[in-house]
Amino acid sequence: MALHLLCLGLTLLGTLQTQAQDSSPNLIPSPPLSKVPLQPDFQHDQFQGKWYVTGVAGNAFQKGKESDTMYTDTYELKDDRSYNVTATLLRGQVCDYWIRTFVPSGQPGQFTLGNMSRYHRIQSYIVRVTATNYNQFAIVFFKKRSGNRVYFKTTLYGRTKELSPELKQRFVSFAKSLGLSDDNIIFLEPIEKCIDG
Repeated sequence: MALHLLCLGLTLLGTLQTQAQDSSPNLIPSPPLSKVPLQPDFQHDQFQGKWYVTGVAGNAFQKGKESDTMYTDTYELKDDRSYNVTATLLRGQVCDYWIRTFVPSGQPGQFTLGNMSRYHRIQSYIVRVTATNYNQFAIVFFKKRSGNRVYFKTTLYGRTKELSPELKQRFVSFAKSLGLSDDNIIFLEPIEKCIDG
């Protein structure tokens, strides 16, 4: 009898853990890639370099619950047309660096995450450059499948920390076309520490 109760207790505990992992708020469904534009005639060499992340929007973001500190992504073009991408951000009072590789996938301007086996819970990761003029701004779409959840976000990049109101509005309109609301769109506060240099 005691063994039966122990087994029942462990089964219930496992069920509760699974439910707890899946009980995060309902995510806005990710749009199909066919609804996400791709920059025509993407130029790999012109896209490389440092980009300030001036805005983010996504189905897991909520205003007031996210860090609103600007960070950078620096794209370094490799011979095979993939990019080493270094994110530089301020965590607490410490500069943090996170390096990923984006590998070309399918069409120019679309990438997957390289060396995905390093990222245990990620089943797929897609990056699409949706719009850019290379010297001022870019809007990039990211979609990640992790566990049984699909997360997506879009990022507004700037070659400088300040972008025009028109570019910000273009970003907001694009984010809303993906099904996001104002609560899911965050413009980041410029800083100097870590990202200037």
